[in-house]
Amino acid sequence: MGFLYRKLIRSLLFNFNPETVHDAVIRAARAAQGLEALNSVVRLMARAKDLPVTVAGIKFRNPVGLAAGFDKNCEAARFLAGLGFGFLELGTVTLRPQPGNPKPRLFRLRDDKAIINRMGFNNAGAWEAAKSLERLLPLPVPVGISVGKNADCSMEDAPKNYLETLKVMYEFGDYFAVNISSPNTLQLRSLHGGDKLRRLLEPMLDFAAGQKRTKPFFVKIAPDLDDAGLEGAAALAVEKGFGLIATNTTVSRSSVPVYWSGYEGGLSGRPLRELSNAVLAKTAALVKGRVPVIGSGGVFDGPTALEKLKLGADLVQVYSGLVYEGPFIVKDILEYLHRRGWSPSAR
Repeated sequence: MGFLYRKLIRSLLFNFNPETVHDAVIRAARAAQGLEALNSVVRLMARAKDLPVTVAGIKFRNPVGLAAGFDKNCEAARFLAGLGFGFLELGTVTLRPQPGNPKPRLFRLRDDKAIINRMGFNNAGAWEAAKSLERLLPLPVPVGISVGKNADCSMEDAPKNYLETLKVMYEFGDYFAVNISSPNTLQLRSLHGGDKLRRLLEPMLDFAAGQKRTKPFFVKIAPDLDDAGLEGAAALAVEKGFGLIATNTTVSRSSVPVYWSGYEGGLSGRPLRELSNAVLAKTAALVKGRVPVIGSGGVFDGPTALEKLKLGADLVQVYSGLVYEGPFIVKDILEYLHRRGWSPSAR
């Protein structure tokens, strides 16, 4: 099926504007999830042997998840869960609806199997996302919710903005990803700084601690972070007990043709792999297993997924790989991991 997608369906879809295609895919998935017969067929086709793993107190049927950004409004989660993922990370959700950055803002680098996006957290807002999840939950896999800052919110008010989003979404997520690393919201990456990051996270952690069920948090870090910034984030993670996602997209264009240097936004896909892996390895060495780490960036197949798991990731995520390799990428990855005898204790 993967071969059919790559040779026929992908060629057809890539004739159209990437954001138009993405929106159409989400609409189709949203419609399809109401057709149980179709969902059953998709689940059967995508089914692979379970490789269960427990991370941050959550039981996952396998270590391969969907990265945030694909289902921004949490509206197609039931269908996406049928593609074999061990978990879904939905969003990024902001407190208030926002249109995002001007179009065009999504670009395919076909020869490099990469994507540049400068979407800017376009989404319908936390209340609409909550309504969608209220209809769709429960799902057969854990759900992470990525939360971000509204573009018109000052950096001074960012902690309150994130906290209010968390309050709306809290009952619907099994874990929460705090997105401070998108390059497409002005000054967002400055929140990596030690005191700023502490000030941002402590109110959210305190809120979670006061609920009937305390849920885990992950902070998504930038691949362009310098060593001092990474060390600070890792130290705070260990101190406060939250996990890290390594990594988001990169603003570097050193791994793609110079033609793309004038395109602003975050680069994902295969060219991100080496940089993301380097940051992942450093992150794993810094936290030394004391907090969980999710590896994201350049996962396209079994070998690239296993690579991240061996570097210290407890879980991995795909996004660009789904676009380029198709809806059965998770099955292919899991079959590879099974053949290689991977288990959580084999890292």
